[in-house]
Amino acid sequence: MKAELVATVTGTVALALILGALFFQYALGYPPCEMCHWQRWPHIAAAVIGLGGGLLLLSGKVNLSTAVPVAAVTILLVATSGALGVYHAGVEWHWWQGPAACTTGFVFNGTLDLNAPVPMCDRAAWRLFGISMAGYNAIISLGTAAIGSFLLVRKP
Repeated sequence: MKAELVATVTGTVALALILGALFFQYALGYPPCEMCHWQRWPHIAAAVIGLGGGLLLLSGKVNLSTAVPVAAVTILLVATSGALGVYHAGVEWHWWQGPAACTTGFVFNGTLDLNAPVPMCDRAAWRLFGISMAGYNAIISLGTAAIGSFLLVRKP
């Protein structure tokens, strides 16, 4: 597969994942925790670089010599979000500790708005088949990065 297509498809997957996260937040009422936000930033960057750069490459507006770097950066960003998803899922399963600011061991000593939801990073807000949103992000992101990497390096 051409590098510009790898970038475009990988960027599209990143966009779909960020839109899915926003759907869960705004349509279904699951507020994100701090670690959820960490996973979103690489997807946003991957969507902009992969989808935007890929479409520019496909349209011929950008030199095709930049296709491999654009695809590689997009894959790296999606893999970064997947790695953060693995870390977050491990915190949810209590396999390792998460940041003190968003786990149940946190003690707040300032003023507090009692009406504000405080999502904790070590509690999965939603699961399907025992896998949380962070777990699905890890599976989909790392799978996409692996397939994209394979397609990028294989000989036609």
